[in-house]
Amino acid sequence: MAKGHLVRRASGWILTLVLVYVVFIVALSLMQKRLMYFPDATRFVPSEWALKELEPLPGKTEDGLTVTSWYRPAQARDKFTVVFFQGNAGHLGYRNYKVRPWLDAGYGVLMVGYRGFGNPGSPSEEGLYMDGQAAINALHKQGVPDKAMVFYGESMGTGVATQMATEYNAAALILESPYTSVPDVGADRYPMVPVHFLLRDRYDSLDKIKNVHMPLLLLHGELDQVVPIKFGKKLFAAANEPKQAEFVPDAGHNDVYTLRSQEVVLTFLAKLPTDPLLDIKPEIEKQRTE
Repeated sequence: MAKGHLVRRASGWILTLVLVYVVFIVALSLMQKRLMYFPDATRFVPSEWALKELEPLPGKTEDGLTVTSWYRPAQARDKFTVVFFQGNAGHLGYRNYKVRPWLDAGYGVLMVGYRGFGNPGSPSEEGLYMDGQAAINALHKQGVPDKAMVFYGESMGTGVATQMATEYNAAALILESPYTSVPDVGADRYPMVPVHFLLRDRYDSLDKIKNVHMPLLLLHGELDQVVPIKFGKKLFAAANEPKQAEFVPDAGHNDVYTLRSQEVVLTFLAKLPTDPLLDIKPEIEKQRTE
C-alpha cells in the first residue's frame, strides 16, 4: 500500500515536471522573436550621432516597406564603399565609432537600416535579408556596383552579410564575432532546450559560407561568451580562400573592435585590388561623388 502510494506520488511529480517543461518550451517558442531581437525603434538621423557626413538613403523592400539606411559616397575612385550590417540590438547610431575610421580614410559607408530598428516593420531573418537587398539596390542607384562594395557584418548581422555575399559579387566580406548558425549558439547555451527544432530564424552561415567566393576577414574575441570563439573558428575553417582571421586576446563580444582590430580592418581594405574600381565608367563615378 505504501509502495503504491509512493509510486503514484512520484508519477505525479514527474508528470508535473513534464508539464512545466512543455509550458516552458511553448513559451520560448512563442517569445523567440522578443528573445532574439532588441531594437531601438526610435528614429534618429546621422547628425545626432556625430555622423554628419552621412545622409538618409531610403530603399524599397520586396514586401513593400521603405527602410532608411545611412550613406556617404566614397571620396576617391580607389576607395570602396563599406556596407555595414549591425547586430541585433540598439540602432545604427551606437555603431558610430566603428564607421568613423572608414569615413576618415575616405571610404564610402552604407549603414544598412533594418525593419523595426527605427524603420517600419518587425525584424525577422527573411525580413532582414530583404532590408539588405533594398539597401544594396539603393546603392546601385547611386552608381555603386557590386565590385565597389565590401560587406561588413557585426554579430547577428554577420548572418545577413554572409547571405548578401551569396547574392552579390562584392569585393570582400568582413565578419565580426560570427557564428555557424543561431541554433548552434542557442543549443550550446541551453543544452536542455530543443533549440534546433524551435528556432525559425536560423541564419545558417556555415551552410552558406561555401558559396562565398571573395576575400574574407574574420574578427573574433577569444573571451566571447555571447558567441563563443569556437563558432567563429569553425566558420573560418569552412570558408574559401583567400581568408584571414584575427582572434583578439582578452576581448569579449562587445569589445572585440579594439584599436588593433580597427587597424587590421583598414589594412585589409587597403590591400584589396583597386583595379575594378578604376574601371568604373566616369559617368558612374560622377554619380557616386555628387
